[in-house]
Amino acid sequence: MPSRRKFLQFCLSTPFLTRNISFSEGVINSVRGEINTSDLGKTLIHEHILVDFIGADKISSSRWDHQKVVDKVLPYLLEIKKRGIKSLADCTPAFLGRDAVLLQKLSTLSGLNILTNTGYYGASDNKYLPNFAFKETAEQLASRWITEFKDGIDGTGIKPGFIKIGVNPVTLSLLHQKLVRAAALTHLETGLTIYSHTGPSLPAFEEIEILKKEGVNPEAFVWVHASSNNNDDFLKAAKAGAWISLDGINEDNLEKNAILVNFMKNNNLLKKVLISHDAGWYKPGEENGGNFTGFTTIPDRFFPLLKTKGFTDTDLDQLLVKNPASVLAIRKRRI
Repeated sequence: MPSRRKFLQFCLSTPFLTRNISFSEGVINSVRGEINTSDLGKTLIHEHILVDFIGADKISSSRWDHQKVVDKVLPYLLEIKKRGIKSLADCTPAFLGRDAVLLQKLSTLSGLNILTNTGYYGASDNKYLPNFAFKETAEQLASRWITEFKDGIDGTGIKPGFIKIGVNPVTLSLLHQKLVRAAALTHLETGLTIYSHTGPSLPAFEEIEILKKEGVNPEAFVWVHASSNNNDDFLKAAKAGAWISLDGINEDNLEKNAILVNFMKNNNLLKKVLISHDAGWYKPGEENGGNFTGFTTIPDRFFPLLKTKGFTDTDLDQLLVKNPASVLAIRKRRI
């Protein structure tokens, strides 16, 4: 079992990107290679092309056919491209249906920049964690994720654009604390941003404290599915540097999310807000991949609603262009 000192020596001996990067000059890993942050454009920061819920012990890419997925999903990608969307972050983790080659095919066919991720998903009672994740140390898990960043995913050469983990919606278990530590160590070596499927504020603040203890600035942390009964939690997290991700926007919650985004704007924290649909979801095992939800609610419904509340085109660009470029830029954010 490697010690923390040996792990850090490994990190220091490996040449990765180390400089701080601004919005105008940053780089991001897409499934078709490295791009500049200035080329990201309007971006949906949390969507899903394919998700397989069968479990880590049974999942296999043989459960889906690339051409059938392409036939089903490509029209939805072309639909958002017509609306000016240029990039999409696919948040499906390993052992839940992550397929870097499939995403690369769809990126090439659609012309969209698509990002994939590294990391493991511990939510849903650990159903999507591989057996070794229970046994290995945070350092060993981080080493796996760092290797994907350095060499590419599963021998494809396709590199992750961010880290994706998932944790309990209550206080963090020791296992999930380990996932957060592994994400912290990976960030410190690679500069990849940490997306964490979290939900309520209690585990979010626990995660922030773990990251800080590891020397990671909360600016590297995205509070995915951010939820709280107290809006002051959003202010507290954002003022600490964390990103507030409102990534489940749909026809049923437009007004609720508009009120929250307006609240953040009124507190001069619009620059810390991320928005997306958490939509899509081709499901292997269901006929024709099941019901697939498109990605047009934000441009078609949510932005017009925000404009009725006084949001300007500059505000909307902040949400869909500047904030995604800032959060996804590969840079080490240390305390």
